[in-house]
Amino acid sequence: MFCKEASSSLQTLNIAKSLSSEFTKPSALVNPLSAGHRNKVCPRPNLRGRCTVTASKFDFDWITKERVKKIKVKGIITAKQGLLPSVGVTDLLGVSLLVELISAETDPRTLMEKDPVKDNARRVLLDAHGEDQYECVFDMPEDFGPVGAIRVLNQDLKEIFLKEMKLELPDGSVTFTFNSWVAPKSEDPTKRTFFSNKSYLPLQTPEPLKQLRKQELETLQGKNRERAGEFEKFERVYDYDVYNDLGNPDKDPELARPILGGLSHPYPRRCKTGRKPCDKDPSAETRKALEFYVPRDEEFTTVKGAQFTGTAVLSALPAVFPQIEAALVDPNMPFPHFKSIEDLFEEGIELPKDAGLFPVIPRLVKAAAEADDILQFESPSLLDKDRFSWIRDDEFARQTLAGLNPYCIQLVQEWPLKSKLDPAVYGDPNSLITSEIVEREIKGVMSFDEALENKRLFMLDYHDLLLPYVNKVRELDDSTLYASRALFFLSDDSTLRPVAIELTRPQDVNRPQWRQVFTPGYDATSCWLWSLAKTHTISHDAGYHQLISHWLRTHCCIEPYIIAANRQLSAMHPIYRLLHPHFRYTMEINARARQVLINEGGIIESCFWPGKYSLELSSDVYDKLWRFDREGLPADLISRGLAVEDEKAEHGVRLTIPDFPFANDGLMLWDALKEWVTDYVNHYYPDAEQVKLDEELQGWWSEVRNIGHGDKKNEPWWPVLKTQDDLIEVVTTIAWVASGHHAAVNFGQYGYGGYFPNRPTTSRIKMPVEEPTEEELKEFYEDPEKTMLKTFPSKKQATIVMVTLDLLSAHSPDEEYLGENAEASWAHEPVIYAAYERFKGKLQYLEGVIDERNVNVSLKNRTGAGVVKYELLKPISEPGVTGMGVPYSVSI
Repeated sequence: MFCKEASSSLQTLNIAKSLSSEFTKPSALVNPLSAGHRNKVCPRPNLRGRCTVTASKFDFDWITKERVKKIKVKGIITAKQGLLPSVGVTDLLGVSLLVELISAETDPRTLMEKDPVKDNARRVLLDAHGEDQYECVFDMPEDFGPVGAIRVLNQDLKEIFLKEMKLELPDGSVTFTFNSWVAPKSEDPTKRTFFSNKSYLPLQTPEPLKQLRKQELETLQGKNRERAGEFEKFERVYDYDVYNDLGNPDKDPELARPILGGLSHPYPRRCKTGRKPCDKDPSAETRKALEFYVPRDEEFTTVKGAQFTGTAVLSALPAVFPQIEAALVDPNMPFPHFKSIEDLFEEGIELPKDAGLFPVIPRLVKAAAEADDILQFESPSLLDKDRFSWIRDDEFARQTLAGLNPYCIQLVQEWPLKSKLDPAVYGDPNSLITSEIVEREIKGVMSFDEALENKRLFMLDYHDLLLPYVNKVRELDDSTLYASRALFFLSDDSTLRPVAIELTRPQDVNRPQWRQVFTPGYDATSCWLWSLAKTHTISHDAGYHQLISHWLRTHCCIEPYIIAANRQLSAMHPIYRLLHPHFRYTMEINARARQVLINEGGIIESCFWPGKYSLELSSDVYDKLWRFDREGLPADLISRGLAVEDEKAEHGVRLTIPDFPFANDGLMLWDALKEWVTDYVNHYYPDAEQVKLDEELQGWWSEVRNIGHGDKKNEPWWPVLKTQDDLIEVVTTIAWVASGHHAAVNFGQYGYGGYFPNRPTTSRIKMPVEEPTEEELKEFYEDPEKTMLKTFPSKKQATIVMVTLDLLSAHSPDEEYLGENAEASWAHEPVIYAAYERFKGKLQYLEGVIDERNVNVSLKNRTGAGVVKYELLKPISEPGVTGMGVPYSVSI
């Protein structure tokens, strides 16, 4: 028989034990029995971490207090479990997910955070699409207050993707949006925190959520990481590194590539992976086949659909290309005639029976019932409209304004044209394009001086950028290069007319400088030479487009914004929630690009004219030309002389070329974005002081400048976040680059480049008039078409590029377009949702305006006989290769 005192103590102790199964853990030495003592450490823990204070010593006032009335609150979690949903032991036991609700209110009696309420979620439904539903029932105190956060511990054996949780509260249901992978506790034993859809600036954060907000950021910064070395797949750490993983020196010294990032080769930073250094070059990082770390929620997953996603196809391309090459006859040779190029669309290429390419590139592989599969390309829009347009001068000029790369045409603002490079190294800096040549070509429409003064002269100028690379590229196999300038005259109808092209080879130790000006011809020889000069110039534009306008200015430069945002801006920060849709999946596609596209021997190096110097060239352009303050559309146009500020003009700028399809549509999109961002920012920041006092915001922008783009941190043009207008301009610029800019240079790639004579990615032989041999000159005069075909990419290069462009130009069925669906946090706030609806309305209006413009016959740069309509900035698109659609983010 127990004594009365012992019996009483035992009963009390049992009550205490039943209150919390976690009380006996070493991490739970805080007395949980009194809200007033939550932060007091038990004075006498034993060696096992158990409290040895007798029960009678505890403050049990709460036991004798009148019990607070509790209500039942049901929660339904929608989830997707791994790749193969199945019912596990933890599901059968009902303990797969431990869920805690955290109140956003403090306890008025103690001024401390309220105790969480918790339950184990039980699976109640598994549908045919692999989506699960889990149910929790919480005993919630009636005075619990609004739920500010939810904490989840995955007690299953595999990761789970949580989409959302709906809580059925007495005053209505509340939805928490997760959209996140949660690792099993065997990999990550910490509870994941998810905040409500209500956004808070740091100083406005409810007291009970402040520590959770801080802890979550510390996790993303890697401060709570216990292990060293390579990051695991389940981790969510965002950190910076240089581009030191593009080469493979351990395999072959010839495959080493420069480290991008630092004084020698300035460059934006990428996401850190923690992989071990190469043996032969410790400054370089090793690569794993088909494996690249990005924080878990940055990855494309089967959650985005059962279809083969773009990044998955991108990863598979290295295995695809050898099979295509094996099906080609003489893959490194040129196409024998233009009919053989057209056969790629009309007849296709027979593939081996067991090539297995249909699941990878189903749009291009036609499965035959009783024969080999056929690789047959879809006819691109340019070829469908006018199969001969690519060779015409008007189309060459039109595409500088309404084609794939509208980011390079610029106003001629200095004359005479002159190189700024050292003449002792590169030769005579003065251009051979003279005012007399210009006057002759514009045929008396006006004098040269009038043309210059009236802003009628424009050019594509790759001269000084390419000149230092010419001799290096010419040492590569099967490749040549010139520095080039192409001059255009603006006609009264707002179309451009090509005037002259200058090609230059710099001097070297053995040869003097060579250069020549080519103009539209009036005899057979000069016409062919002009066409060949255009081919070289267009290939320069194609390479610049892919490496600079596309990769550098969108994919590459956006990544530091993403890393800094996740490290410095809480998930409940309004600016994080505004920018997050513009960041989705960019880090994943960039990681795949480093693996397949821009790596040593990758698609860019093997198929584009810079070859192994591709990323070195990209670094040079970043160093010399990239400026954040010119990445917004109006500032970009003004910097190139294509617009001037004009308060009376519709968009605040007046275009130098009135019929500039990219600029006209783009400015409408820019204005819609800016108005939306303005409404959003001014709602959360009613005065400038709040911008300056926002530590998370200031930390984000400081990290972007000083680390993410640290090689340019001392530039004077960086914006400083002091006012709402400063913040509006920065956010609008980032949103534009991720959406409108990227859409304009990406989703028309197959439409314009699928028929590669229109946009050859490399030139393989020099001009037939550059110090020709007798044999070269004879071949040109007897068969100039053969000379052009030999200048074009090889069969292998052309086919690889066509497959890649088809992939990159395609929208997935679940693409997320501007203005299509509101984010949950936007819909939660009525003022923000109303602003979003206005934004959506403006985008719908833009669609109609674009349709009207494309049937206006006076706009000759976007309509006419056989002209491809300019639709690249129409916000919404169907899936596939459509030549339209503006997704929020750079996700392909």
